[in-house]
Amino acid sequence: MTYDFDVPITRQGTGCIKFDRRPELDPFWVADMDFTSAPEIIEALHARINHGVFGYAQAHAGVNEAIDLYLENQRGVTVPGEQIVHLGGLVPALSLAGRAFCQAGEALMTCTPVYPPFIGVHHDGVAKLITVDHVLVNERYEFDWDAMEAAVTPETKVFLLCNPQNPLGRVFTREEVEQLARFCVKHDLVLVSDEIHCDLVLDAEKTPHFSALELSEDLRQRTITLLSPSKTWNIAGLGYAFAVIPDDSIRRRFSAQRGHTLSEINALSYYAAEAAYRHGEPWRQQLLAYLRGNRAALDAFVAERMPKLKVIPGEATYLAWIDARGMGVENPAQYFEKNAGLFLSDGAFFGWPGWIRFNFGTTREHMLAGLEKMAAVL
Repeated sequence: MTYDFDVPITRQGTGCIKFDRRPELDPFWVADMDFTSAPEIIEALHARINHGVFGYAQAHAGVNEAIDLYLENQRGVTVPGEQIVHLGGLVPALSLAGRAFCQAGEALMTCTPVYPPFIGVHHDGVAKLITVDHVLVNERYEFDWDAMEAAVTPETKVFLLCNPQNPLGRVFTREEVEQLARFCVKHDLVLVSDEIHCDLVLDAEKTPHFSALELSEDLRQRTITLLSPSKTWNIAGLGYAFAVIPDDSIRRRFSAQRGHTLSEINALSYYAAEAAYRHGEPWRQQLLAYLRGNRAALDAFVAERMPKLKVIPGEATYLAWIDARGMGVENPAQYFEKNAGLFLSDGAFFGWPGWIRFNFGTTREHMLAGLEKMAAVL
């Protein structure tokens, strides 16, 4: 089957955050896409809806089997069922980890720029936050290992990793992930690896994703790997994710922090996840081809038409991280909002003021129209 990603979908008025939070602006901000989900997912949801009863739900045999097949076929690992913790989303999982492993005065550590909840979830508990900037080396963002060694303290208990990295689009290599895991062993840290974008690697043959699940057994024992079909198949609003936690003690401490604060996972989300993992691969491959085209068009447009901006092509995700400091304005996102009517993500929320994040997970026509608006006010 051929899927058409050029078809515009009207999202205004549906209660979606992306279009309805600031309806007067043209949105290229929050990380969801303007494409309908794979028809196989929609069919599975219709089938579940036709049953007509939506009581409290738990993971059924079909979704558990689909997850097993996905982990084996896409990640190359076999995971015992007891190591999987089903979740209503990945952001709550970051908060759970902070509360589970940090006492008062202890710290979470992460590298910036990074998805905003990474630098905000410590407020949910009593933890402090330590951040270290990624550094640009030969036009590629890397870890600053010396700065990380200087910043880590005996009170640091958790390292939050985003891989593939949002907003940088980096896909960290096996060597980088293994070095980070050894860093965590050396400093007695739990490594929480958010891999929500791992199925959106745009050039997997050149930059294959290396999951924390693939670490050697001794390194894997202190990891929590977070996964979800939500970003890839555009079903984030259904609220489903899962964690893989090999160590029994870490898994118990993590799960205990759920307490009574998280709602039940909804009955539909399990079936959407099952359909995505069982039947969504052809749709995903065509999506990746379309996103590669969008990325190339965006990179060329910025280079040719907006010399005050700089973008290093990402290896994954549908998010472009753009250096806008050359504009000479205090807040580039606000500038484009006021002068071009665009809603972009402000780099300050990721820890790097002066930058913007542009979501190109939309039709090429819409993306180019947004870029034209940016160029016009530059």
